[in-house]
Formats: sequence, C-alpha cells, structure tokens
Amino acid sequence: MKKFWEMKQSANSKQAEIYIYGEITSYKWDEEDTTAASFQKDLKALGEVDEISLHVNSPGGNVFEGIAISNMLKSHKAHVTAYVDALAASIASVIVAGADKVVMYENSMQMIHHPFSLVMGNANELRKQADDLDAIAQASIITYLNKGGEKLTEEQIKQIMDDETWLTAQEAYGIGLCDELFEANQMVACVDGEVFHQFQHIPEAFKQQEKQEYQITEERKWMAEQAQANASFYEQIFGGM
Repeated sequence: MKKFWEMKQSANSKQAEIYIYGEITSYKWDEEDTTAASFQKDLKALGEVDEISLHVNSPGGNVFEGIAISNMLKSHKAHVTAYVDALAASIASVIVAGADKVVMYENSMQMIHHPFSLVMGNANELRKQADDLDAIAQASIITYLNKGGEKLTEEQIKQIMDDETWLTAQEAYGIGLCDELFEANQMVACVDGEVFHQFQHIPEAFKQQEKQEYQITEERKWMAEQAQANASFYEQIFGGM
C-alpha cells in the first residue's frame, strides 16, 4: 500500500512542505503505511518551523485519523497554508479546513458529505450507529464553520453534506472554505478505484478519468499477457533446438 503522505523540509529550516496524496488510512499494514500517530511523530521531528505548506490531492479515508491530523495542523505554531492541488474529498476537506489559509487552483475541487460506515446488528445497534455517525458529522461541521466564518451557516453546511456536494474552487471560495484562487494546473485528481465507488454524485470529468485509467490498465494487462505468451512460444521453439 502506498504511503499516503510525505514531509519535506526546505533548505530554509523555517519552512516545511507536507504532501497528502492518496487515501488516509488507520492501519499500518506495512512499513510504508502511516497512522495519525506516526504523522504526529514526524510533524514534531520537523522542529521549529514558521511556515508549513500542505499540498492535498486525496479522496479522503478514515474520519478519526483525518480529524486528528486536522487538529494537529490547526494547533501547530507554524502558519499552515493548504493547497488543494486537485481534490480534497471527504475527510481530506476537513484536514484542509483546519489550515490557516486555503488556496485552490481554479480546476480543483472539494467534496463534502456525511460520514458513512458498514455495520451489521440488531435494531438497537443500528440506531446507535446512526447516532454515532451524527456525532462524527458534527465534529466535521464545527471545523467547516470555523473556517467558513460569516460566509457559512450551519444550515448551509448541513445541506451541503446531505447532498454530497462537489464544490468547485469558486464555490468553495464563496462560502469561505477557500481564501485564494490560483490559475488552473494540470494535476490529475486522486480518486482511488475502491474509494471512487463509495461516492454518489461524482462529476463527469472524474468518471471519464477513472474510465480512461481502467482502459489503460486493461490494455497493459492484455499487452503483458501477449508478451508472456510470445515468450513462452519462443522458449518452446528455441528451447527444443
């Protein structure tokens, strides 16, 4: 599994860059995976920095890990500027909202929705799960409202979450979830195939991207199979001579 974040300290020891490119996970399956706990450890290892540039291109992931990371950045002494390089979806948008300043490229997006989970149990257990999800959603709402300020009301953000809303940079700017707009870049949004199908209202551009990636994967698979078949054929011919 690919490491979902990367930290770099610039030659100027007072500045640091953090990249969150991929799904946010909660379990350390191998050495490349990172939890919020290890994120905190490495954030502390940066030492005394005055400025942190947070670059995000993520479909989201585990809610509690994301909230923890958001709070770490929010409470850090450094001034944190979050750059939505392509996509900040689900809990990744909460991480971004925890920054002191949010910059979005004109062709980048944020996606905001209610948290969800897969659960089995009796009626009482299912009701409790629903109550728990409401409480988790409220934690995200608080972060969004703190960022949006006077531009965003609780009624608005709840409706945005109800609708699983994909916000353009301009729309995010209009409700205070973005502070500055940059000219469009060429970054491709990070929508992992498995996470992709959990969303309901994915923009057509992202659907086409996923379709193209699937086609490329299938073409590569076919080419690999043909190459393997050819290799086996030549081995049989020349191996018997």
